[in-house]
Amino acid sequence: MAGTGVRVRLLGPVEVVVAGSPQAVNGLRRKAVLATLALHVDRVVSVDRLIDVVWGDHLPATAANTLQRHVSYLRGVLGEPGSIVARQPGYLLDTGPDSTDVQVAERLIELARRSTDGHEQVKHLTAAVALWRGPPLADVAGSAWLEEQAEHLARLRLEAERSLVEARLSVGEHAGLLPGLERLVRQHPFDEHLHAQLMLALYRDGRQGEAVAAYRRLRDNLREHLGIDPGPRLRDLECAILRQDTAIAAPAPAAVAPVAAQLPPPVPTFTGRTAELAALDALVERGGAVVVSGTAGVGKTALAVHWAHRAAARFPDGQLYVNLRGFDPAATPTDPARALHGFLEALGVPAARMPGDPDVMVSLYRTALAGKRLLVVLDNARDAEQVRPLLPGSPHCLAIVTSRDQLIPLVVTESAQPVPLDLLSPGEARDMLVRRLGERQVAAEPAAADDIADRCARLPIALAIVAARAATNRQFSLAAVAGELGDLDAFHAGDEATDVRAVFSWSCRTLSPPAARLFRLLSLHPGPDVSAPAVASLAGADGPAIGPLLTELTRANLFTEHTYGRYAFHDLLRAYAASLADEAEPPAEQQAAVHRLLDHCLHTAHAADLALHPHFSAISLPPPRAGVLPERPRNRSAAAAWFSTEVPVLLAAVPLAARSGFEGHAWRLAWAMAGFLHRQGHWQDWLGTQRIALAAASRIGDQAGQGHAHRSLGLACSRLRRYDEADDHLRRALDLFSDVGDDAGRAHTCLNLGQLAERQGQHQQALTHSRRALALFRSAGNRAGQGYTLNAVGWQEALLGNYHSALASCGEALRMLQEVDDVQGQADTWDSLGHAHHQLGDDRRAIACYEHALELFTQVHDRYAEASTYVNLGGSHRALGDLGATRAAWRRALTILDELGDADADSIRANLDQLDASRLH
Repeated sequence: MAGTGVRVRLLGPVEVVVAGSPQAVNGLRRKAVLATLALHVDRVVSVDRLIDVVWGDHLPATAANTLQRHVSYLRGVLGEPGSIVARQPGYLLDTGPDSTDVQVAERLIELARRSTDGHEQVKHLTAAVALWRGPPLADVAGSAWLEEQAEHLARLRLEAERSLVEARLSVGEHAGLLPGLERLVRQHPFDEHLHAQLMLALYRDGRQGEAVAAYRRLRDNLREHLGIDPGPRLRDLECAILRQDTAIAAPAPAAVAPVAAQLPPPVPTFTGRTAELAALDALVERGGAVVVSGTAGVGKTALAVHWAHRAAARFPDGQLYVNLRGFDPAATPTDPARALHGFLEALGVPAARMPGDPDVMVSLYRTALAGKRLLVVLDNARDAEQVRPLLPGSPHCLAIVTSRDQLIPLVVTESAQPVPLDLLSPGEARDMLVRRLGERQVAAEPAAADDIADRCARLPIALAIVAARAATNRQFSLAAVAGELGDLDAFHAGDEATDVRAVFSWSCRTLSPPAARLFRLLSLHPGPDVSAPAVASLAGADGPAIGPLLTELTRANLFTEHTYGRYAFHDLLRAYAASLADEAEPPAEQQAAVHRLLDHCLHTAHAADLALHPHFSAISLPPPRAGVLPERPRNRSAAAAWFSTEVPVLLAAVPLAARSGFEGHAWRLAWAMAGFLHRQGHWQDWLGTQRIALAAASRIGDQAGQGHAHRSLGLACSRLRRYDEADDHLRRALDLFSDVGDDAGRAHTCLNLGQLAERQGQHQQALTHSRRALALFRSAGNRAGQGYTLNAVGWQEALLGNYHSALASCGEALRMLQEVDDVQGQADTWDSLGHAHHQLGDDRRAIACYEHALELFTQVHDRYAEASTYVNLGGSHRALGDLGATRAAWRRALTILDELGDADADSIRANLDQLDASRLH
């Protein structure tokens, strides 16, 4: 029944809230039954215990029947028959996690306790204290046990309030907490801890005399009523206040936690758009969505980014930005799921918690924005369907959408406010030239400047290119520049592409022949941006030669270095460059350039994948064409960094290869990037590229390529718990690898089938698959594969209870993996050996194995495996009765899993709670 929206409130009068609506609970006994079940949520409370709590010594003869009627009544109030489950020997309240305000308060207090950030502590504790609506369990008096629970909850509130004061003091909020702290001191007149906090807050607020007076009032009260003096801590604090000790001074303001700041740089020469900027200013408090629409090159992005930077301070929780590439001539529109993935990463969601289901991603995204004031810029949108999943749900957030389309459906269904963007006014166009050329040059030739603006149709991108021409050639008069434009009759056609083509034609004539050729070839790159080494391979030039050409293009404003070493086109520039390529570059040369680019992507991706996993079987690649200079990542970190930067390009390169007649590149490139997509949690991208790979390999009848694509699709489906699809893909892969005689491929696929079976709890079947994989790896002579598979065999034997066999298999695996110096495989195997020894009762040896594994996992930065081994290590320490070592190991595991955002952290936390509870008995 989890997730039904039911909340039982105990921190005040007992009441029920269903789907946000309070529901009355009538009758003292009914409230007592509900409160007792809610204080044992998800645990069975026996009938005898319920009767004892509710009636005590005043037990009626019909108590059992009356209890049944009360339970039936409460089910109706809760809105679901299954909310209270009859389970021997009594009843269980099953309303899901955080279904009582006590649970929520305890969770928030625990979050604050585990946090080392004072501001986070204040946030959690403030929310926790706010849950108390008065004395807890206020209207179920008369039950001794419930009165004890009420006292406990009252103490919990006091502890939370004390902790909140401490946290607020730690972040310098001494002045703001004084009224509430004075109230607490009045309620608890002998509480020395609260008095110490009050004295410290008064002192830090510059009220030294009042701080000393507060101490003396407490001292007098203690002497008069209790016959004692304040304790040494309070006396020491008074002395520190009197001597103005710097140790108790207010802390320096804490560093503000980083927030998402994804906005691209603003255009320094932005001008005009006064009415549109005012319209955006007026919409800040309204929230929701704004659609900035207009023709290509009219400055939609410039306006949105300029205003976003200007208004950033009004959105203290950050700014998100994505180019949706809705009208990109060389790339498909950005999948909303991929954009959501980037937003969730920027909002701090770890890869381990990244959902694969797009609908779940939307929910997580809107949950992450709940209660925040954040700006979202959705640039270059294709249509309303692409935008809707990316709109925030919080009324305090604002989304600015730019598009060539008016996006009327968003205006109708989402109440988005339209802000249409037209050409610049004559005055704005002139101001733009002034900003780019300087007041003196424009003032010297005002008529020529106005002529330039008119001939550019006052289109901002055209004005920018003409101004760059004039600024870099100061020997030309503006009249001469305007005269050149006058020779281009396309400026008067009124069609955006034609007008811009004329400006680009003129601009490109200023380029050297090598730079002009590069400009044309760059249109063949799929985007969204490109590195200098990839440009060199595309052009078939060496690195030193390409640098000056890129500089020439960027200086002419025909190419932008938006991030150091990475370059991008405006979409109109790309379209214009593509038209030039069609005119000037023979089809064979265009095909050769695409071939070189794909060779660069494929060989670099393959090298990066091998750097990350040097002992896994690699596919064979045809040699790169002449002029291709693949990059060679120098180590694992460099390989991971390369993939992180290039993934958007690689995702675009796979379909480019498939549609350009390079099907072999398509499936091989998908293979090379599969491991990285897997580790980073890009499940949908993984599936998408492998589907393209499978179609491409099928078109050319490449059975090996089909086998690799099916195998990778099987792994992706398994990761997403689509087990039937995974099994189908893996079995097709197995058949294909058999047909082509690829024993390594068959071996890997059998190993994957074993992993799939293990995920579904089919351990005997998993063992059968792993043994078959082992035989194939032996036949192929793959020592690393044999080692990994022997470890899998040993692990599965252990899961089946065959611990001695497991030790033998894992011992042999370890020797092989040591021979080939595979650190990851050795670490995995030491962990398996530890598990087998633990199950056999030899926990001292198990501990030694686990410690070996931890040392190696640290070397390869496998944090999930490290946490898992710490859990196992704690289990062996517990078996030996060393609870201190157990607690230390489990706490280390918990720290890692919390940092990774992994759900397994909850089970470790429960184990630690049980361990602490057992210590108290």
